[in-house]
Amino acid sequence: MPSKIYIGNLSYSTSEDTLKNTFANYGEVVSAVIIRDRYTQQSKGFGFVEMADEQAAEAAIGGLNNQELDGRRLRVNHAESKPREQRRNYRPSYTGDNY
Repeated sequence: MPSKIYIGNLSYSTSEDTLKNTFANYGEVVSAVIIRDRYTQQSKGFGFVEMADEQAAEAAIGGLNNQELDGRRLRVNHAESKPREQRRNYRPSYTGDNY
């Protein structure tokens, strides 16, 4: 089962290919995504990597947390999956029936 990893403190110059190649040293990478501003497309300094299995994810977390990539010390840990209601900017949509 795939395991999702959070990567923080990324350099704005880090590419998704660099991220994928870095994590590929620990196992099969299913996907690598850097989160970008929707208007400027500038990196927000964090991203997610999905590894093919939990063992590869654990190895990557242990091997890359607090290591340097493109001049920045990475913060690498398991991605949290919060229910939509607990997310910081969650705004439920209301219809006329709810008032």
